[in-house]
Amino acid sequence: MTNGNPPDLSYLEPDLRTDPRPERRENSAGRWLLFLGVLLLILGGAWYLWTTFYKSAPAPVVDTSPPPAPTAEPLPPLAESDKAIAAGLATAIDNDAFAKMMVNQDFVRRFVITIDNLPRKTYSQRFSPMKPMPGQFGVDRNGDQIRISPKNIERYALAVRTLEAVNTERLVDLYVRYYPLFQEAYKEQGYPNAYFNDRLVESLDVMIATPASPGQLALSQPKVFYEYSDAALEGLPAGQKIMLRMGPENAARVKVKLKEIRNLIAKEGPSKVPAKSP
Repeated sequence: MTNGNPPDLSYLEPDLRTDPRPERRENSAGRWLLFLGVLLLILGGAWYLWTTFYKSAPAPVVDTSPPPAPTAEPLPPLAESDKAIAAGLATAIDNDAFAKMMVNQDFVRRFVITIDNLPRKTYSQRFSPMKPMPGQFGVDRNGDQIRISPKNIERYALAVRTLEAVNTERLVDLYVRYYPLFQEAYKEQGYPNAYFNDRLVESLDVMIATPASPGQLALSQPKVFYEYSDAALEGLPAGQKIMLRMGPENAARVKVKLKEIRNLIAKEGPSKVPAKSP
């Protein structure tokens, strides 16, 4: 007769919660290792295919930094600047006209001396950067009366046409580029504390302010050279007397170009052309 207590399971059947058989544990571990190995192979293959065929290439790196500024060539010494100045002027002035009109020896010094003298009463053709006008100064005589001949206007025709054809921006760029040489030449003239750019602007203003002439102006010849009979005209600065000599039509055309040059120099002034040189 059995009692009412449940049988002892340890004697009837194994406990399924643990498997005491070692061979079963080994088979289970092997299957897990095989599963992990296959999983790693699948993941590795998928990564290879993704990186090789599907992953987009990285965007190229674009360098947005500004290019380096070009290094300006050093200026030649003042005494050796004629070749460089002539090459620069040839880009702004017609080559043939330049060869016919301009003196390409010691140009910077000649230019500085002439600009300095234009507001004065006289200036010397000997130091001019331009060759003398072709032909002779023309006058008409009627007894004791002497007047400037209309034919004299043709003497200045080439110079006026050449000036009108000048590329103003290139000319001013050339002046800006070589300004230290102009300043050096100006100091040589005895102005250690003055500034050539100021004198250039002043001279241009003087030329532009030349009074309009009625045409054939009366002259006198007290010695070798002619003078204006009107004392007020004879007392004008040298630059204005030159403008009067070329005739009213030519003078008006020259003024237009001089204003272009003057305005561009004034526009560039503080930023590119130092009004005050060290």
